[in-house]
Amino acid sequence: MTVSALPLATLSESVQFLQRHISSEEDQQQILQTLGYESIEALLDDTLPNGIRLSRALDLPQGCSEAEALRAIEALANQNKPCKSFIGMGYYNTHTPGVIQRNLFENPGWYTAYTPYQPEISQGRLEMLLNYQQMVIDLTGLPIANASLLDEASAAAEAMALCHRHNGKVSPRYFVADDVHPQTIDVIKTRAQWLGIDVIVGNPTTDLFKQAVFGVQLQYPSSYGDIQDIPALVAQAKAQGVMVAVATDLLALMLLKPPGQFGADLVLGSTQRFGVPMGFGGPHAAFFATTDAVKRLVPGRIIGVSKDRHGSTALRMSMQTREQHIRREKANSNICTAQALLANMAAAYAIYHGAEGLKQIAERVHRLTHILYIGLTEMGFHCNASFFDTLTIQVGSDQQSILLRAMNRGYNLRAVGDTAIGISLDETTTANDLIELFNCIMGEGSPLNVDSIDRQICSGNIQYSGAAAEVGIPQALRRNDRVLSHAVFKQYQTETALMRYLKQLENKDYSLVHGMIPLGSCTMKLNAAVEMQPVSWSAFTNVHPYAPYDQVEGYHALLQDLQQSLLEITGYDAMSLQPNSGALGEYAGLLAIRGYQAAQGEGHRNICLIPASAHGTNPATSAMLGMKVVIVNCDAQGNVDIADLTAKAQQYQDVLSALMITYPSTHGVFEEGINEICRIVHLYGGQVYLDGANMNALVGLSRPGDLGADVSHLNLHKTFAIPHGGGGPGMGPIGVKAHLAPYLPGHCVAADASMTHSAAVTAAPYGSASILPISWMYIKMLGAAGLKQATSVAILNANYIAEQLSAHYKVLYRGKTNRVAHECIIDIRPIKQATGISEEDIAKRLMDYGFHAPTMSFPVVGTLMIEPTESESKAELDRFIAAMIAIKEEIDQVAQGGWPKDDNPLVNAPHTQLDLISEAWTHSYSREVAAFPAQGQLINKYWPTVNRVDNAYGDRHFCCCYPIE
Repeated sequence: MTVSALPLATLSESVQFLQRHISSEEDQQQILQTLGYESIEALLDDTLPNGIRLSRALDLPQGCSEAEALRAIEALANQNKPCKSFIGMGYYNTHTPGVIQRNLFENPGWYTAYTPYQPEISQGRLEMLLNYQQMVIDLTGLPIANASLLDEASAAAEAMALCHRHNGKVSPRYFVADDVHPQTIDVIKTRAQWLGIDVIVGNPTTDLFKQAVFGVQLQYPSSYGDIQDIPALVAQAKAQGVMVAVATDLLALMLLKPPGQFGADLVLGSTQRFGVPMGFGGPHAAFFATTDAVKRLVPGRIIGVSKDRHGSTALRMSMQTREQHIRREKANSNICTAQALLANMAAAYAIYHGAEGLKQIAERVHRLTHILYIGLTEMGFHCNASFFDTLTIQVGSDQQSILLRAMNRGYNLRAVGDTAIGISLDETTTANDLIELFNCIMGEGSPLNVDSIDRQICSGNIQYSGAAAEVGIPQALRRNDRVLSHAVFKQYQTETALMRYLKQLENKDYSLVHGMIPLGSCTMKLNAAVEMQPVSWSAFTNVHPYAPYDQVEGYHALLQDLQQSLLEITGYDAMSLQPNSGALGEYAGLLAIRGYQAAQGEGHRNICLIPASAHGTNPATSAMLGMKVVIVNCDAQGNVDIADLTAKAQQYQDVLSALMITYPSTHGVFEEGINEICRIVHLYGGQVYLDGANMNALVGLSRPGDLGADVSHLNLHKTFAIPHGGGGPGMGPIGVKAHLAPYLPGHCVAADASMTHSAAVTAAPYGSASILPISWMYIKMLGAAGLKQATSVAILNANYIAEQLSAHYKVLYRGKTNRVAHECIIDIRPIKQATGISEEDIAKRLMDYGFHAPTMSFPVVGTLMIEPTESESKAELDRFIAAMIAIKEEIDQVAQGGWPKDDNPLVNAPHTQLDLISEAWTHSYSREVAAFPAQGQLINKYWPTVNRVDNAYGDRHFCCCYPIE
């Protein structure tokens, strides 16, 4: 055969990604045969309503190989020419220890795990998140901490909302110090806009008590580096019944007295500089600590200490677990995710360095800043005399020339107003950097040299005479208590020790490295290793979010390309990549609707219609925008009751703002009436928010923008392959129709001039930008045809599971042709009524079979929602199906009296290794049935590390740190 006659696939340098991502054609044909179809197209014709199908192929390039995609993204990375950053503003260069990068950040055993809703198979992550909480509690001086929020700015907005819930009757006004980071002020103002909160920005020393306020936000040290007399301000505020939130820096708190010691109600900030790269803005874990008095108002997740059924210590998510789904519009916040992976990195960083190591890093940074201060003041420049790591230097009309001189030397400094510059030092700063900074400010001829600076850095407590002795950290604010004294912060300071500890924790957790995670509504698909590779490249990681535009042209080219791809996939006209979680995407989407309506003179529209089946975040988000929720009924098939929708839309037509609907529905079916639903809402003056949580069933087949929706958010951590990270990170960009485009999130600091028209929802202009290359790679490698094929196989696999289980369990909802979308719901309520076996018992028993449980009791209590995704093979689907059928046979044995209702493998599940080696075995079933119910488990057995966790005990005996004993 001649070369020219070879088929294209033979000439390709490697197999196309599509063949690596989804199951084989042979698997697909076997499943189609089982379902009675000749092709996937025939299945799709039966499954999707005619009115929603996209009649053409997506206008995207064809897919490519992994090698080709890597070359393309490397070319983009090479366009970034980032300078070393001294901008600060909450973002710092940091050293990520290799043991953490390789064994945690780049480890699929950590990054492919799901949120720890099933604690028995999540004890490793839960322990590290407890370490994180302990670290925050120690450093802030407050007794309660959550397991991270999205970023410092949104954490500050959450703090304001908490103060308002607890203390809002005092006044409608909230005071924000004018030396808080500007991006934080921006986000606080955004959040306050629709909550009836009047934000006052001013000098807290002179303006704070001119009028009554319910709370105050301070920064310690300030955005400009100086350290104010925060204790005096807090004391004054407390005397007047004002709640106090303090944004701070954990590294600074190694040397500064913690705000909790002088009465702050809330302390928050970012853990980014604890080993997590800047990444052009994220993802980074924000910390949030508070007092015992308001612990039940805390947003996000708190990890608590509980016990299992044998009384052994076990960890679980406490109180806030699935809060939005329970409390809905009365929830503390709509945030149902965290930055778990990044919180774990920050905790591991603190463990690796320990208290002494962190103090050494902090002292070194402070000494370098002190040297810089002395050198500059001796040369006649004026700087802030109190500082930890940041100086603001008055340079007059030389500002721009100094900034340009610095950039030419490879350094980015901060412009402060028109006549000052800011310099923030960090753990990566060297003696040579300090000399270069002097030269940038003063021109050539710095009086310092590397040797003299190194001597001063290493000399311990540097002694200065005269006025110099009074600068830096005021003596009254120096920390003098012990921190991080728990054993976990003392035992793992060698790489060997930390490597083994991380592996020990990893082994406790179930992730995609073990098997299928069949969660409905959460799309636990393959997170391909090749997609993850660029996330570790320095051209993407070591970039400050406020770097000059011309230094990050590769980033902007990638983001623009990703935006255009997502617009083509969704059918919208404009998109924002700023929201850094799905919940924040919902918020940004409704914010655009409210902004548009206000501009049309219809700001009074405040009714949000939400189907009874909706995600709990939907009503919680509506409440955050000051909207009133009206529930729309669903019919017996799980569809929106169009008659009820019409009646309520008509009833509220004068004040109707929006409908929030998920498509395909949360019940796992393609509703036939989606176009009519959109038409009705528009007819009565509302806008349609289509929740993109189930976009995995639409890509390449249908587009929300074509259905009549006005705005959608996309969960890139579901549909577009960003890993869940054990509970975060995520990304929730929003697409909008043209009329809403002017109301997309803006940013007060962004280098991109197009973002100045409106306020921000997160701290960084592009949210968690450093993980966006993952979705870019996913789309690039699959291409138009591959994206459609992936969606089609997801629907195929879901229907296969529904079909195979339907003889054993009731499949609750189906479409007109008896088909489901990309997930199915099985009803356990009749089983529970007949036998006492619950959906929770089945979920826990699946652990013994080597599986993570499906989604429990959502959207219907007493059910299990199953989503197989496109990237699981038929063999793995069959293994899951076999386990579910075997469990049903076990249930039947209970029903028939073969096992007692109070002592059987289901109610006692999961079973641990300790169960098997116990001297006495009093159960009515064998040890083998308990622990090895499926074939092949002797070779490949996943062991839960604790028995069933006692949730009630954990809530009654709340503890979010290591017990004193």
